[in-house]
Amino acid sequence: MDTAFWSATRLARALQARKIGALELLGHYAARIERHDRALNSLCVLDLDAARKRARAFDRASARKGAQHLPLAGLPMSVKESFDLAGQPTTWGVAEFKGNRAAKNALAVERFLAAGANMFGKTNVPVMLADWETNNPLYGRTVNPWDATRTPGGSSGGAAAALAAGLTGLEIGSDIGGSIRNPAHYCGVYGHKPTWGLCSMQGHALPGMAHPADISAIGPLARSAQDLELALSIMAGPDAIDGAGWKLALPAPRRKTLRRLRVAVVATHPTAETDRSVQDLIGKLAKFMAQRGAKVSERALPAFDFGEAHRVFIQLLRGATSGRQTQEMFAGMLAAKAEIGRNDDSYYAQLVRANTQPHKDWLAASNRRHQMRLAWAEFFKDWDVLLCPNAASAAFPHSMPGERWERMIAVNGKPQPATTQMWWAGIAGMCYLPGTSAPIGLSPEGLPIGVQIVGPQHGDLTTLRVAQLIEREYYAFLPPPSYI
Repeated sequence: MDTAFWSATRLARALQARKIGALELLGHYAARIERHDRALNSLCVLDLDAARKRARAFDRASARKGAQHLPLAGLPMSVKESFDLAGQPTTWGVAEFKGNRAAKNALAVERFLAAGANMFGKTNVPVMLADWETNNPLYGRTVNPWDATRTPGGSSGGAAAALAAGLTGLEIGSDIGGSIRNPAHYCGVYGHKPTWGLCSMQGHALPGMAHPADISAIGPLARSAQDLELALSIMAGPDAIDGAGWKLALPAPRRKTLRRLRVAVVATHPTAETDRSVQDLIGKLAKFMAQRGAKVSERALPAFDFGEAHRVFIQLLRGATSGRQTQEMFAGMLAAKAEIGRNDDSYYAQLVRANTQPHKDWLAASNRRHQMRLAWAEFFKDWDVLLCPNAASAAFPHSMPGERWERMIAVNGKPQPATTQMWWAGIAGMCYLPGTSAPIGLSPEGLPIGVQIVGPQHGDLTTLRVAQLIEREYYAFLPPPSYI
């Protein structure tokens, strides 16, 4: 396999052993970016000159006797555009923020730099990180490396596309409604949405915003499940304020092998029907796990209604993002609310109500969320992980412009609102649970399909271990044919 597609873990070992130089590896990625990214449009900001200087410094330092071995040892990596990278634009794809340049690095970026990463650029996002298609007026559209007519997902769409195409060594993204797990699934790479609060959001915010958003988390994307664990070990932990009172101590994985692993499986649900291609591959994986000695159930569920969970998630999600509205947008939502019928339960109606909800209504929804959170905790006393889809289908064709709630995708030959797919991210995400996306096969059209591995709160190392077992024993990353 081309060096560009090696896992970050393997690349770091090669860099540490001086089997490959930091400048040499950066040059290889730069050449591939020059060759491939004009069509893919995954990287929206590049600073290769500064990265070359750092690479030369890494190479000089590693040649010295007794040189310190940093975990990433000069590994070229990129970061989602929404993270602050000193001196570079942070726009979230919003034209009005075109002139906004970061004064300093996001905390996560700082931690990767301290671990030896060589940050050379930023990857593309949708406007306000609010879409499963990656397109904005500043940087344009990113396409899926498996099929340019289809979306790479969002909002970490540029990150997943660049990884899959072999244009970067490692990535960090963010996820409030599937924005790590969804593009990982669509592009055939790995992604991990950590337990809420596990990784500090400092430096991942719109200008002037300091309060961490409800549900939202930041986490890694990679070409290997092993890379996810390495990256999480670097970026996880409190910021300086919280670190004065608590230290991170994640519990070890519950099982080291598939034998006796307790696996619940939900491959589809009436609230969000999934395509037969997704159901079949998750079913095949579950059967394989059972053959390897896992206890597998397709009937086990937490003690609450999943349909209700979706409504609560939308209310909390849109409540969390409602602060992004301008006064004019808020006034428009208030006017729209007055026109919506009491029995209208469409996504748009839920969106409008959530964007204008009184705080008392939010508190009631959050209280119900925490009741569900307790139900999940009881569920995970009996089960190690839940396997479920990341989305209802493989990557769908580009359908922008148009409002998200107006777009439809084909699921089992029937139209389904694109927003319905968020259900698979929301049932666990709103309750603060970790979710790991791992590729498990290709659809009949040759598009990647992944599984979402959900675990108990702070059970990140368990979901990551299961992803590693799948990678080692069942299915691993494949490069898209056009980029090999």
